[in-house]
Amino acid sequence: MALSLKDIQAPIAKEMTEFEKKFRSSMKSNILLLDKIMSYIVKRKGKQMRPMFVFLSAGVTGGITEATYRGASLIELLHTATLVHDDVVDDANYRRGFFSINALWKNKIAVLVGDYLLSRGLLLSVDNNDFDLLKLVSEAVREMSEGELLQMEKARNLDITEEVYYDIIKQKTASLIASCCAVGACSAGNDNGSIQKMQQFGEKVGMAFQIKDDLFDYGNSEIGKPLGIDIKEKKMTLPLIYALQNAGWAEKRKIINTIKNHNEDKKRVNEVIGYVKESGGIGYANEVMSRYHNEATEILNTFEDSDYKQSLLQMVQFTIERSR
Repeated sequence: MALSLKDIQAPIAKEMTEFEKKFRSSMKSNILLLDKIMSYIVKRKGKQMRPMFVFLSAGVTGGITEATYRGASLIELLHTATLVHDDVVDDANYRRGFFSINALWKNKIAVLVGDYLLSRGLLLSVDNNDFDLLKLVSEAVREMSEGELLQMEKARNLDITEEVYYDIIKQKTASLIASCCAVGACSAGNDNGSIQKMQQFGEKVGMAFQIKDDLFDYGNSEIGKPLGIDIKEKKMTLPLIYALQNAGWAEKRKIINTIKNHNEDKKRVNEVIGYVKESGGIGYANEVMSRYHNEATEILNTFEDSDYKQSLLQMVQFTIERSR
């Protein structure tokens, strides 16, 4: 039977409960409207995988300290700020089944809330001289922004090669998980070698995580993302890139025409999905995901055995087996 996140969280259950209290206090404001929005943000938190990566990485590499709590809060504050701003940019009304901030309080307030979260994260680090943690997380936020822009630039022409795709997901998704693991190791007082090793581990996990996300688009159910949503949004994912690389000229032209001009036509989108499956795109993406999973496991196995390590190995497994 597959493990749940609650089972995986067992070695850090006490720390995660404590973290929630500390994180809530790091968002406190005397301005009533702001405090109300902060309470709403805390209430709609997701699986909390990012703080789990921070705490487990600290546990694996030496031990959880006060800096670990601050590092996890910093990542959550800065990442939440980017999500609030993303929802404004995307004109999105929902996130994880809840109304987005901009849907409830309009764009101007949402942008200011994102700025506020960003400043709270920066101050949390500066006030505690956590400059090494701040550098790691700031680099991840920069990479996430660059990855988004690279994807937008390439989406116009749909000319994404496999290499460019890996660059995009490394920046957009993997950089954040990598920074979680690096922050955990850094907060435990490790040398650069261990921090870099944990950063590489997190990057491999992040790559596998994103490829798994891409595969949901080709599933036969509404679990996770709605079927074909990436195609509708003109996102070039690994199964599609593989199919296009191996398609004849006429077939390639037809698929690109569908994605560019007929991405709302359910029948044509389903034809593309069918073609990707037949061409081996799903199998290829699964192979690449397994490769990243194995590389992440190899890196983690260079550290001593512990309950934390066992949970991190289970987290890696969870990322490629999850159903949403």
